[in-house]
Amino acid sequence: MDASTSPRIVVGVDGSEQSIAALRFAEKLAQPFGAVIQAVSTWEYPAQYAGYVPMGSDNFEEITGKHLDSAVQSAYGENPPEGLEKHVIFSHPSKGLIKAAEGAVMLVLGRRGHGTFRGLLMGSVSGACVAHAKCPVLVVEGSTAELPEDAA
Repeated sequence: MDASTSPRIVVGVDGSEQSIAALRFAEKLAQPFGAVIQAVSTWEYPAQYAGYVPMGSDNFEEITGKHLDSAVQSAYGENPPEGLEKHVIFSHPSKGLIKAAEGAVMLVLGRRGHGTFRGLLMGSVSGACVAHAKCPVLVVEGSTAELPEDAA
């Protein structure tokens, strides 16, 4: 990713409703911080089984980019925040987000993404980022997350 001279708020985006809520929340925080938003999606090759060949497209970076574009469109419509940057990274999600957030003013994530363990209070990626990121991490709860009126 390009190093920006502006402060950055990094948002982890997997296309889930909670990651779209994180994008919206980041927009509310960007102005007080004077920050640009970097929407980041990660991808890695799916688990392979002996003799298994993936059907359909195998261009996972392109597919991830399309999901990122769709999430940004869902969050902001035709009016994305000024300076919004979108990045697709080949990495395990938590490792990629932690690295992307180095030097950022904040990392914003949804509480849970598309993971398979629905009963958990926090997803594994969010938990790893909270534990290991070198910047403040904000975990947004659901699509109803709102910034308090007196916070701005």
